[in-house]
Order: sequence, then structure tokens, then C-alpha cells
Amino acid sequence: MQESFWSTLKTEFYDRRRWATRHEAIRATGRWIEDFYNRARLHSALGYTTPVEHEQFLTTKDHQTAQAA
Repeated sequence: MQESFWSTLKTEFYDRRRWATRHEAIRATGRWIEDFYNRARLHSALGYTTPVEHEQFLTTKDHQTAQAA
């Protein structure tokens, strides 16, 4: 999965932009990961949900399991 992430980051983000400074590139990368990759992009390994949706599902499922026990 990590290789898939780095490949996506490179092809969908880095290869399409230029930055004036390294700091600007680091900030833009963080924004891309938080705003697009984690919140909007669907991931096949997660059942075509976003990482945020998948984490919410797991948290809810764990909470329900704990209450049932």
C-alpha cells in the first residue's frame, strides 16, 4: 500500500506542479494529502471509501462491539 501511495503522490501531484521554495512544496503536499487524498479520493483497498470514511466506520464498529460486550 505504501508503494501505491507514493506512486499516486508522484503522478497525481508532484509531476503536475512547480514550487518556488522547498517550504512551499512541503505545505502544498500536506494540504493535498489532507484535503484530497484522505477526504475525497476513493481507495479500492478500503472498499472504495475514503480513508476518513473507513476510519469512521471502523471506529463506529469498534464502539458497537464494545457496547455489545
